[in-house]
Parts: sequence; structure tokens; C-alpha cells
Amino acid sequence: MHGHAALTALAIVVLAALACGIVMTRLKQPAVVGYILAGALLGPSVLGLVQNRESVQFLAELGVLMLLFLVGMELSIKSFKSVWRIATGATLLQIGGSLAIMLALAPFFDWPLGLAVLLGFVVALSSTAVTIKMLEDSGELKTPAGEITVAVLIAQDLAVVPMMILAGAMSGGGFGFGSALRVLLAVGFLAGVIWYLSRREDVRLPFSSVIAGSADLRTLAGIVFCFGAAAVSGLLGLSPAYGAFIAGLVIGNSTSREGMIHAAAPIQSVLMMVFFLSIGLLLDLRFIWENLGVVLVLLVAVTLAKSGFNILALRLLGQSWPRAAIAGVMLAQIGEFSFLLAAIGFDGGLVGPDEHGLIVSVTVLSLAMSPFWLETARRLHRIGLLGVTSQRELLRLLYGGETTAILRGLLGAGRLLESTVRRLVESLRRQKPAKAEPAPPAPGVEGEGDRRDA
Repeated sequence: MHGHAALTALAIVVLAALACGIVMTRLKQPAVVGYILAGALLGPSVLGLVQNRESVQFLAELGVLMLLFLVGMELSIKSFKSVWRIATGATLLQIGGSLAIMLALAPFFDWPLGLAVLLGFVVALSSTAVTIKMLEDSGELKTPAGEITVAVLIAQDLAVVPMMILAGAMSGGGFGFGSALRVLLAVGFLAGVIWYLSRREDVRLPFSSVIAGSADLRTLAGIVFCFGAAAVSGLLGLSPAYGAFIAGLVIGNSTSREGMIHAAAPIQSVLMMVFFLSIGLLLDLRFIWENLGVVLVLLVAVTLAKSGFNILALRLLGQSWPRAAIAGVMLAQIGEFSFLLAAIGFDGGLVGPDEHGLIVSVTVLSLAMSPFWLETARRLHRIGLLGVTSQRELLRLLYGGETTAILRGLLGAGRLLESTVRRLVESLRRQKPAKAEPAPPAPGVEGEGDRRDA
């Protein structure tokens, strides 16, 4: 019976993730936002169907490995070479600016050095999944602005690996000479792999000719490469995610790239769903409600600051104002790897429960609000070209259409409710029994009044 209950719970979880993913897709939102929403609904703060988050923690960690493995496979070093200077410069400016701001705020909030550095890393990253979805929906994926945005995302993904190693080293009780040496060796090895892959035309994997004709073997080989490299990396004292990323990077620049991506996609999709679902389970809606003011202020501050800083950084690197504006707003959200950095800091004691709750809450809301912020920025740009100065006219042009549609919908719903209530009342009146009248006297029987008259 316990097995049947577990299967039933698993079916409910998967069904909720699918339903929320479909709803978000219909609303032109990334499906990963739906997975996070499903986790929040199933978690302790709402329905409470999943009380023990540790039951999905192991699968979520596998999802992290597959996420980095797939990111590495999809990263083409050869196509990145044409725009690597702009992307690398923008990423370094983003990270440096975020670190500078957090280190400047550290004395006022009494943050230790490790927490300030971790928060700088968290804020600097953007979401690859959400940004690519917005580029596809807006039709700008193949435009120059879209290419610059994707290049910056690739550079950020490359920077995630040293960030994780550094965060893990700081979480281990301090950052000494051994930790610094380990980080430098890991970064140096990553740079060496990138340099080697950029110079080779065709990299052939071991046993590639044997597994080429079998889809099952390709899938199994991809899992072996991913988890095997992660295990070796863990044994060397580095993050397992580092090894998974290196394995994906090698495969993604080999002759087996297309087949491996196709074979690993179904497994990756399932584990990715579990990863984002586990993030939703972390989301405490009661915590958000109790700290609503702080969460909203941080959300607005991070969104506006990242947008402005990204635009200025790309403009300094020689991009035109329109191109820099589009790419800067696209990169304004906090990325999914920030969850991973926050988890590393939380497990290592760098981040307390309240700080971890704030990071998760602001990141989730930032991911969900990205399409809304992009559309808002575009409308503000068009309004600026029109030269509108009236506040009432600004609000009307900004969201007048949506406001009118909502009011019409509420008015129509009110009329429908009024009509339904009226019909119900009339139906009840028709069904109410009429007042009984005295029956006429039977034939041949005199009534009392007749006898009295007689």
C-alpha cells in the first residue's frame, strides 16, 4: 500500500508540473516558471502535499548536473569566438559592478566578506532559459541584439563554474591558500579546455563509432560522461557540477554533438522539471507575505539597477543605444544558477535562513516578472519617442489597453452574475407553491351558510 501511495503522490506532482507548465506556456511565459509555481502550490505553504523536500533533493541535484551538462553541450566555442570580446567584457563588468555594490553595502548591513561576495555573484547572473524564451517570443533571437544577449549568457554560464568553486571554498570555513590554489587550477583547466577546443576542428569521443548507430547507447553514454566526470571532479575536491560542465563542453564541440543533445534531451527535461519543482518547494509564501515590502523593494531595485547597468556596460563596449537597451532589459532578471549559489552558501553557513528566503523569493519573482518588465520597457521607449509629459497620458499609453480590458471583463462578469442571480430568483418564485384555497362543497351537500339561511 505504501508503494501505491508513493506512486499516486508522484503522479500528482508530475500532473501539477505539466498543468502549470502548460498554463505558463499559454501565457507566453517559460515552462520553468510553471514548474516553480507547481512546487510552491504542492509545498508546505499552500496544499502541503509534499512535506518532505528531502525526498526530491537527490533528483534535484541530478537535475543541476544535467542542467550544466546540457549548457556545456549547447555552448559552441567556434560561434562564440566572433563576439567573445563584447560578451566577456560585459560579463566582467556585470560581476565587477555587482561585487562593488555588495561590498559597499556590507558595512551598513554588517555582512561578512563571504556573504557580500556571494550576493554579488547571485545578482550578476541572468537566466538563460527565461531570456532565450523571451528572445524567441519577440522574434529577436537571430537579430544583432539577440546574438549579443546570447553571447553574454554564454559568458555568464562559463563564469558560473568558478563562482561555484569560490562559493564552496568560502563556505568551507574560510578562504585560505589551498582554496585559492584550487580555484586557480580549476579556472586554468577550464581555460585550457576552451583553448584546446577552439583550435581543434573535429574532436572525436571514445567509442563514438560504436554508439553512433544506437539511440539507447547514445543516451547511456551521455549519462556516463556526465555523472562520471562529476564523480571525478568531486573526488578531486571540486564541485561535481564543474565536472558535468566540462564533460558537456567537450561533447558539445565534438563530432557527436547533435546525437548526444538529441539523446539526452528527454532525461534532461525530466530532471530539469524536478530541479525547478524543488525550487518551488523552497518558496515560502508566508515568508513573502510577512516580508512583502522588503521583497518588492529588492525586486524593483535589482531589476532597475541591472537594466541600467547592463545598458551602460554594453554601450561602453561599442553597442548602439537601441541594441544595448534591448539586451540590457533582456538580462535584467536573476538567473536559475543563483538558486544553486544560494544553496551552496546556505549549506556552508554563509547564508542564514532569512537571507536564503529573500534570495529565493526575489529570484522567483524576478524570473516571473521578466516578460512583463520587457514589455514595460518597450512601451516606455515608444512613449519617450512621442514626447509624452502628462502623468495621466503616460499611464493611459502604458497600460491603458490592459486596464480597459480588465475593467470590461469585471463589468461583464458582474452583469453575468447579476443575470444569473435574477434567473435563480425567478426560478425559485415559479417553484414556490401557491396558497391553498378552500375546496368547493361536494354536490348534494349543503354548506353551513345555506342551512343558516334556511
